[in-house]
Amino acid sequence: MIAATGLAERLAALREAFDRSFVEPPREQVALAEDLLAVRAANRRYALRLAQTEGVFPDRPIMPLPGPVPGLLGLAGFRRTIVPVYDLGTVLGTPSAAAPRWLVLVAGTPPVAAAFDVLDGHLRVPADAVVPDTTTRGCLNGMVRLPDGPRPVVDLAAVRVAIESMRGTQ
Repeated sequence: MIAATGLAERLAALREAFDRSFVEPPREQVALAEDLLAVRAANRRYALRLAQTEGVFPDRPIMPLPGPVPGLLGLAGFRRTIVPVYDLGTVLGTPSAAAPRWLVLVAGTPPVAAAFDVLDGHLRVPADAVVPDTTTRGCLNGMVRLPDGPRPVVDLAAVRVAIESMRGTQ
């Protein structure tokens, strides 16, 4: 009998809390977050905005192409589409010494992929952790403060523009 009384009191308290939740003013929104990929290209640390990607792929075969376009590694297949793959380090100004292991499919059209050496991991940071940086330029758009140090944030839309201009100069 005591257990039934305790249960009834608990149910009444839950019902009251539920009803009160409709009367109380809305709670403040949860702080906005930014999803990033921590990567390394040409032994330099960067962060990529996950929202600017359509997927990340390890060990994807790349068919090399001859030609004078800087950073063009070749072609790779993604979801029944042949996509040109560019070395992210070269686009950012420092070519990678070794063949990159990871490919990121850049969001948008035409399809293009950027290759990088190391995927350090996925990061979810408060939006205010990504700060504008007046020293960044070109394909870099701000810095993200992390416990292991700051990383420049790569603007993949600007990478796409840089690739288009590299192709246009040849």
